[in-house]
Amino acid sequence: MCELCRRADVDPDVVGQLCHQDGLCVHEHCLYHASGLIQRGADEEGFYGFLLPDIQQELKRVAKKRCCICWLPGASVTCHGRRCRRVFHFPCGTERGCLSQFFGEFKSFCWRHRPVQRVRGAQREQTSCLICQEAVLGRPSYDTLVCPACTSAWFHRRCIQGQALCSALHHFHCPLCQDVETFQAEMFRLGIYIPDRDAAWELDGSFAELYERHSSCDTGQCLCPAGREQAEENGPWRLLLCSSCGSRGTHQRCSSVAEDAESWECGDCSDAGTVPAAAAGAHSGPSGTGPSPGAPAPGTLAEEEEAGILQGHRDTLLPSQPTFSKTAQPP
Repeated sequence: MCELCRRADVDPDVVGQLCHQDGLCVHEHCLYHASGLIQRGADEEGFYGFLLPDIQQELKRVAKKRCCICWLPGASVTCHGRRCRRVFHFPCGTERGCLSQFFGEFKSFCWRHRPVQRVRGAQREQTSCLICQEAVLGRPSYDTLVCPACTSAWFHRRCIQGQALCSALHHFHCPLCQDVETFQAEMFRLGIYIPDRDAAWELDGSFAELYERHSSCDTGQCLCPAGREQAEENGPWRLLLCSSCGSRGTHQRCSSVAEDAESWECGDCSDAGTVPAAAAGAHSGPSGTGPSPGAPAPGTLAEEEEAGILQGHRDTLLPSQPTFSKTAQPP
């Protein structure tokens, strides 16, 4: 259970990771938005730079502060609205419509003072979320956000937050217009958490094989005493990869490659685009110099007439058939 919000039944996508150290447990986002906490350490010290003595001091400070939503003690998040004195637990605030920003001073706002969108989007009769395809409100609100760049992409807050957690900072953009700078700035302002890390699909190793480099000699008979996997920077066992496909390799000595050679091409790639002599001769006449004398030249009228005969036009004669002209009979 988190020492700041006193809750354990919260979605990690909402409150972040639960940090454990020396018997102290706190949610990541509860730390960032606790009004009395300052990062005084390096990133690897304490919890994300928040030192344990400072966290203990903050727990004492908020011990008697009651949340304006659940009315339980320990409220550590303060609204930054002018003259607003509302305090709340971080997860209570997200459930009530409070907004917490994840940049700059990490400000939080209650439901009365939170930032709002002023975008007038191009709506149809039925507006749907671009991600889940379910209906959204017909106007921007806490739960309905709009891309400020194209004003045509509408999202549920929970849907675009899930997209941000998956894509992360380096891949997060509007799914419709692909805008990055304006879109990210607006999502940050509206309290969307965009983690500064690589995308989820890069972290789980789904594309790890794309970064693998071929690392063996593929000649018919490898001469290296240490085996095909041996690869040295210089010398006879320097491993060269095919400069065209990159999927085959050879040791310098195994293919008799010159010592100063900087590239090499495998047999499959060096022969690409050539036509075997047997295939070329199949299309030649008896002398190999061209088509047979009796065959019609491609694209000529004779070829078209021959095609007509084959299609059932019997009035058209093949060029090779004899023709008979009617002559007048003697009286």
